[in-house]
Amino acid sequence: MSEHIMRAVTVREFGGPEVLTVEEVARPEPLPTEVLVRVHAAGVNPVDWKTREGRGMAELQTLPLILGWDVSGVVEEVGFGVTTLAPGDEVYAMPWFPRAAGGYAEYVTAPARQWARKPSTLDHAHAAAVPLAALTAWQALADAAHVRAGERVLITAAAGGVGHFAVQFARRLGAHVIATAGAARHPWLKELGADETIDYTTTRFEDAATDVDVVIDLVGDAHDRTGTRSLKVLRPGGLLVALTAGVSPELARAAEAAGVRVTPYLVEPDAAALTTIAGLIDAGEVAVEVAETFPLEQAAAAHARLETARTRGKLVLTVTG
Repeated sequence: MSEHIMRAVTVREFGGPEVLTVEEVARPEPLPTEVLVRVHAAGVNPVDWKTREGRGMAELQTLPLILGWDVSGVVEEVGFGVTTLAPGDEVYAMPWFPRAAGGYAEYVTAPARQWARKPSTLDHAHAAAVPLAALTAWQALADAAHVRAGERVLITAAAGGVGHFAVQFARRLGAHVIATAGAARHPWLKELGADETIDYTTTRFEDAATDVDVVIDLVGDAHDRTGTRSLKVLRPGGLLVALTAGVSPELARAAEAAGVRVTPYLVEPDAAALTTIAGLIDAGEVAVEVAETFPLEQAAAAHARLETARTRGKLVLTVTG
């Protein structure tokens, strides 16, 4: 294959997993202040398949589209002006979000300062599972909610990609962590730092949790009314961080009537936070869970799995060795 051509999973029309096809496309070239990274692995996230369907971040994209915002790889080339990285550096990032990053490909380019050094204790597959999910949890807890020691934090869908990081970060911030998940995941979540677990299949969390300071809602009203239900467990003045579908006018009015706060939230690239998170991982303070890996050619199967199954942790595409 020519050095100017690469393999990538492209979307030429929005639709189901079958619209994901591997094609040969032009390899990107780094502009000044950018780096070219050879991708070893790319994380798969719910925003990927929602965007593929024409939802998620679809309105911000242009077809044909290369999905993928989680990347772990090795710097291949640096553009003019780059001083923080050099060819051969192992890096990971969530570049460009919410604009297209093109992570489901053999190469990506992005500004050098959106990349952080990969955790040295992780292989690329596990490192690629970190950026979007971990940054979402980190920024929601630390920046949006300003969680402090002693506060009570409820996390819905706690066994998923974002959820399992949120449990660990909330515990590290000194919070009392209440996690919802199926019963089979409870022992694992307690190992990660959950103080209480609620089996969502048998118990409504509003019947089991009270006086909560912060709810990190990773499900949303569209699925199980978890946003609206969360208002019942918050203490006066407590905060609901709505991560999946934002805050509808109805939810905003209900929160005001209940005397609690609600905020929408969207993750953004944050190399400084990724550097901190890498340090926590390398120190053994944060664990990364990968449920399954798929070769790049099986991106459609990975999407189908993520859409239909409740995974423990993340799914990852392996791109190069």
